[in-house]
Amino acid sequence: MPSHVMDSAVYGDLFGSAEVRRVFSDEHLVELWLRVEVALARSEAAEGLIPHQAAEAIAQAARPEAVSLEELRRGTAVVGYPILPLVRAIIRACPGEMGEYVHWGATTQDIMDTALALQLTEVHAIVQRDLRLLEEALLELAARHRATPMAGRTHGMQALPITFGYKVAVWAAEVRRHLQRLEACRSHIAVGQFAGAVGTLASVGPRGLEVQRRLCEALGLGQPPIAWHTARDGVAAFACVLGLLAATLGKLGQEVALLQRTEIGEVEEPYAPGKGASSTMPQKRNPILCESLIAIARIARQDVALALDAMGHDHERATGPWHVEWACIPELCVLAAGGLRMALDLTRGLVVHPDRMARNLELDGGQLLAESVMMRLAPHVGRTRAHDLVYDACMEAHARRAPLRDCLLASAPIRQHLDAAAIDAALDPAGYLGLAGSFVDRVVAQARAAQGR
Repeated sequence: MPSHVMDSAVYGDLFGSAEVRRVFSDEHLVELWLRVEVALARSEAAEGLIPHQAAEAIAQAARPEAVSLEELRRGTAVVGYPILPLVRAIIRACPGEMGEYVHWGATTQDIMDTALALQLTEVHAIVQRDLRLLEEALLELAARHRATPMAGRTHGMQALPITFGYKVAVWAAEVRRHLQRLEACRSHIAVGQFAGAVGTLASVGPRGLEVQRRLCEALGLGQPPIAWHTARDGVAAFACVLGLLAATLGKLGQEVALLQRTEIGEVEEPYAPGKGASSTMPQKRNPILCESLIAIARIARQDVALALDAMGHDHERATGPWHVEWACIPELCVLAAGGLRMALDLTRGLVVHPDRMARNLELDGGQLLAESVMMRLAPHVGRTRAHDLVYDACMEAHARRAPLRDCLLASAPIRQHLDAAAIDAALDPAGYLGLAGSFVDRVVAQARAAQGR
């Protein structure tokens, strides 16, 4: 019975990806261990270390139906690792003495690390696929709202006008960098492991490197320059990339949740009947996708810390840190992939309200454009003097709850240089968007170039 929220029949879809859960399922993991043992046997037979007949017998015996999960559970509880009971199950399924050649010259971590490399390679492909889809959805959304004005906010307060497309383009640029990081770390995780007890391959002699090469090639993995039993930087690097990605997804979720607040109402999560409902308040449409993304980011951060801590392997085989990976890496992968699917649903279905954005631009009576007025005034009186004059007008507008325009027009030093038409032009949000549209175009163009389009 599942005891972890990600595997829960009730909560699972709020925290994870069924596709990646399958990658880390017991059944799939056993299949990978068996696959590695078979590839090892055939590689050793090709180099003359074991008989070809034995390699083929091992290939026939190393089938999932030959391995009992309950037997693995019991054996792992005794041994501390699952490979010895796995090997015994293969030996039993082999005819005659052929089973004596199973796991020849290998150590438990060789098999488990190589299986982990295969798992992480699968996860990498899934995450890369969905991250590209998310990038595309964000680019389309940014282009669609390239010129949709809204309030930019700093410190939680309205600051200056931007466009919604500009905001989304910032997210898209971040996703593009994650794609670059993801691609860069693939070669560090798609690496096999066959090195023997302490990494020297003493158990197989001078043909060891050729066996290792054949094994890695058979599994579609790279050949390491030296054992990585205690060098976990590749795994940790992938964990860091997934953590960065989860943090971005959490930020996206938080931003949408804040903009969906009743008082702002500029965007909304995609809606379906009953989605985000309350058990007592009939009116509620809570941002539940956003909430999951925020939670995922926070849990993922802890898993990244664990993955970094797990780098502290001692000597040539660790006393404990390796086990940390068994817990944090699957969780982190499931969380990041699940968050990606949620972010994709959120972005593709996001409801945007340009009318509310326009209305919110007028909330503070024009003070959102105070900098615009200051920059028009600065050439006449200097930037510092212009700042102080406009500041005084803003404070008066605050105190009187009056439109900034009225206070600006009432200021003789300002009126001396800016007439009503100039002030009205300075207070037009559409006239003070800077290069927002150009930045959107730039992000889209760079992404398209990277995509080869």
